[in-house]
Amino acid sequence: MNTSPAPRTPTRRALTRRAMMLSTAAAAASFTAFGKFGMIDLGVCGKPADFSKTAEYGYDYFEPSAAALAAMTDTAFSAFKDQVQASKTKCDSVNILFSGQNQKVVGPDVNLDAICTYLDSTFDRCKAVGTTVVVWGSSGSRRVPDGYSRDTAWQQIVDYLKRAGPIAKAKGLVIGIEPLRHQESNIINTGAEALKLVHDVNHPNVKMIIDYYHMRIENEDPEIVRTAKDEIVHLHFANPAGRRWPHSADEDPVYAKFFEIVKAIKYRGGLSIEGTGTFEADGAASMAFFKSFLA
Repeated sequence: MNTSPAPRTPTRRALTRRAMMLSTAAAAASFTAFGKFGMIDLGVCGKPADFSKTAEYGYDYFEPSAAALAAMTDTAFSAFKDQVQASKTKCDSVNILFSGQNQKVVGPDVNLDAICTYLDSTFDRCKAVGTTVVVWGSSGSRRVPDGYSRDTAWQQIVDYLKRAGPIAKAKGLVIGIEPLRHQESNIINTGAEALKLVHDVNHPNVKMIIDYYHMRIENEDPEIVRTAKDEIVHLHFANPAGRRWPHSADEDPVYAKFFEIVKAIKYRGGLSIEGTGTFEADGAASMAFFKSFLA
């Protein structure tokens, strides 16, 4: 996930954390390797209650919802923060930045002052649990109302990100714009659109991500990963058949090309599983899956 400031660099806890995890092999004795492959970290999206399973099952980091962190009481967040800070793994990335009905960045009732106030406090919480990349998908926040000008909507998104970028920079974070399939969002459905948006915003702390599931549903060529390589700060992944944790190379014919490109561009950063599944039922199979393509 190659920018300034870079969300992850070759020294990003790589050696120390790797050594610490290897020293606790007994906690995950059934795994032959931990998640990290080269400079790619493997993580899992989920609810904070599942955080403790991250290291146990050999993954490098955990990706909770930013909105979930924001909604915690001070007491609950303090307890979660203490748990994360005491762990060998952190919440390197977060997703679902917005979940409130009134958190709109597109439409006639946008209140960017309120949005920025929310971002300021939420980014503080993200930073406290080790976050470097904040994924902005949040389809409800960017939904273009029926009959509303798409040009106006696009400019509103640019304006929002131009204000959000400096807040992220002040916290040492990078925002990753997430393309979402058209069934979920009626704007920014492809990596190509996200890349155009990154260029229109032109802020060093506003970049993009690629979600393999959405890419496949939109039938976008994985070459977008090569095209956008200098702007991609994070990856999401799921088996496009049912949006499940991946198990096998034969699940999807595009897997091989995607990972070939990821390796060719020397991608550095996180790759988070975001789909239906559990550590207990799918963790080992998914780890073996990624090892087959990335090791």
